[in-house]
Amino acid sequence: MSPIKNVAVVGAAGALGAPILKAIVDSGKFNVTVITRPASTSTFASSVNVVKADYTSVDSLTSALKGQDAVVSAVGMEGLLGQSILIDAAIAAGVKRILPSEFGSDLSHPKTAVQPVFGYKIATRKHLEDKIAAGADITYTYVVNGGFLDWGLDHSFLLDWKSPEPKLFNGGEFEFSSTTLASVGQAVVGVLDHPEETKNRSVYVQDIAISQKKLLELARKVAPEKKWTPVTVSLDEQEKWANGKLAEGDYSAPVMYTYLNVVIFQDGYGSRMKKTDNELLGIKGKTEADVEAIFKELIAKN
Repeated sequence: MSPIKNVAVVGAAGALGAPILKAIVDSGKFNVTVITRPASTSTFASSVNVVKADYTSVDSLTSALKGQDAVVSAVGMEGLLGQSILIDAAIAAGVKRILPSEFGSDLSHPKTAVQPVFGYKIATRKHLEDKIAAGADITYTYVVNGGFLDWGLDHSFLLDWKSPEPKLFNGGEFEFSSTTLASVGQAVVGVLDHPEETKNRSVYVQDIAISQKKLLELARKVAPEKKWTPVTVSLDEQEKWANGKLAEGDYSAPVMYTYLNVVIFQDGYGSRMKKTDNELLGIKGKTEADVEAIFKELIAKN
């Protein structure tokens, strides 16, 4: 496959998109275009070409993607369903590689793929792979990075350290794969740098495999003056609660986040990676000392 030089990023102003864009720009290896919605007021580095397009229009996105070798989608939850339009536009524009907004759990794992929280992502995969099977001249890479390490701690998702009674799911013993946003950005650069080796497959990256218990231990080391009394929560009970809510038509964030907890914090869902593409993609990983540094920064500002 020919080298990738021209790269478009969609969703570049978001919590995930911004560090991905930064990594691509900082690499100095690509001509970078950001595609924004017409009403967007986001600003970007002067080296970045900004093109406005209607995300709901194949024609508008096709025009915006002309001349691009690759497109990286970093849209958030609200934009996941619309990725089929982006895929169709990328194919029409002659884009050779697309990275859909995966960036999380391993959706090739059968127990993970059926979780309601991933419905839009699974639909995106099916749309893309069906198009390729029908002859579309485009390739893909899915980036699997487990939970976001720094974001997940900042937002009390991996461990609710802002609460005096943080929840430890199933006792917090399970070690899950986790990756910082900056390393996810580096993984994207690695994919774009190695198009043949990453063609039409998932790539797996992690900075560290760590448990909730270990996270709490590191938090206590950083802030010994704080008093935490963890509470053990059953994921089976949590899943039963979420299933009941879903049956009532409740698709709210608490319900969807419960399904993420079910996938991430226990064995059987592929959340602890058996192999990674760290070496290929240039991911060096993190140590417990790095996690302590994240806690120090977060605790200092809270």
